[in-house]
Amino acid sequence: MNKRHKALSFRRKRALCRLFLQGAEISMKNKEYIKGIATGVALSLAVGAGGYLGYRSQYDGVLSESEHVGKLKYLEHLIDEEYLGEVDQEKLAEGLYTGLVYGLGDVYSRYYTAEEYQQENSSTMGAYVGIGIAMQKNEGGGVRIVECYEEGPGDNAGLKAGDIISGIDGTDITEKDVSEVVDMIRGSGKEKVVLTVHRQNVENAMEVTVEITDVELPSVFSEMLENQTGYIRISQFTDVTPDQYEKAFSDLKDQGMEKLVVDLRGNPGGLLTSVCAILNSILPEGLIVYTEDKYGNRSEERSEGKTPLDMPFAVLVNENSASASEIFAGAVQDYGIGTIVGTVTYGKGVVQELRPLSDGSAVKLTVSDYYTPKGNSINEVGIKPDVEVKLDPELLNQEKITHQEDNQLQEALKVLETDN
Repeated sequence: MNKRHKALSFRRKRALCRLFLQGAEISMKNKEYIKGIATGVALSLAVGAGGYLGYRSQYDGVLSESEHVGKLKYLEHLIDEEYLGEVDQEKLAEGLYTGLVYGLGDVYSRYYTAEEYQQENSSTMGAYVGIGIAMQKNEGGGVRIVECYEEGPGDNAGLKAGDIISGIDGTDITEKDVSEVVDMIRGSGKEKVVLTVHRQNVENAMEVTVEITDVELPSVFSEMLENQTGYIRISQFTDVTPDQYEKAFSDLKDQGMEKLVVDLRGNPGGLLTSVCAILNSILPEGLIVYTEDKYGNRSEERSEGKTPLDMPFAVLVNENSASASEIFAGAVQDYGIGTIVGTVTYGKGVVQELRPLSDGSAVKLTVSDYYTPKGNSINEVGIKPDVEVKLDPELLNQEKITHQEDNQLQEALKVLETDN
């Protein structure tokens, strides 16, 4: 195992069984995009931990009742005797596990197959072994690059969004889907791959050699606006987000930042550890958030208060800002260190724990409620902004919105001028 795989393996193990927060409905809205990233960029190795094999318990639950076991056996008999199609026994078993968790009626709890868990864990980690591109199936064959991550191996090799890949190491992939292409690269066992690339307005196909290495998915985007105002957008709270935020903040300070806007609109949440790490660099000393489980056990996350933010500060939120985003907004609001601008947030005040199983699968269960520093629960309520402003309706269907058109951002900038 080479150094990059060892490093990534360590980071994955460190992330196992951690708490994370993410809005289920919001995740569904971005399902295809996230899936494309996970399959097109991940190229990563799953790590299984924990276990159930040989599990024995005196637990008197549903599966211990003979009537339910008998019913399952009868259903399996009917399928075996009468079902017209081919039966995949493994998928049948996975369906049982999925159905058991689905029976909770909780949109945030679910069972993951080994493949699904690999994708979920990769997305949450925000780091992959791969070539730094997001792909989708191309209608004319092969796969189309939809994004090249800045300074990633694909970008460094000269790949561009819109390029079509038709071959890998001399093997034709025109009939393969994205997941098969990913498997070919991941399973190559090589340090580099040679891609056959077709580019618009370029007559002949190109052979592009791309290094396979660690890739970080960008979750923090920043720029300096007018009047020494820094702008940082956080798309999701992954394992690598705190480092990306620290770098963005430092760069803006070096450029003379005197005011700051953090944009959490559309951010579905992510890791509890990630949002707390960022808040630790912003808040004064004190409580960030606390959780309580079904037994009343309380767990607290606290800020050391070593680097409290000392400039006019605004946080943009909307109805798709959920979970970890709401922890961020709730803490800022409770401490009064900034102004929350936008619309009422999603309202997810519960925490999930992801438990990997020994066969590579995993289960995610809702395990606790969380509360803002002042003890407020936002579950099914959300965070009410200090300044409520809806995005102009005519902008809702626009693919891209300029800062000048963005009336919510403009309102936040007005607030900063007033606070200055």
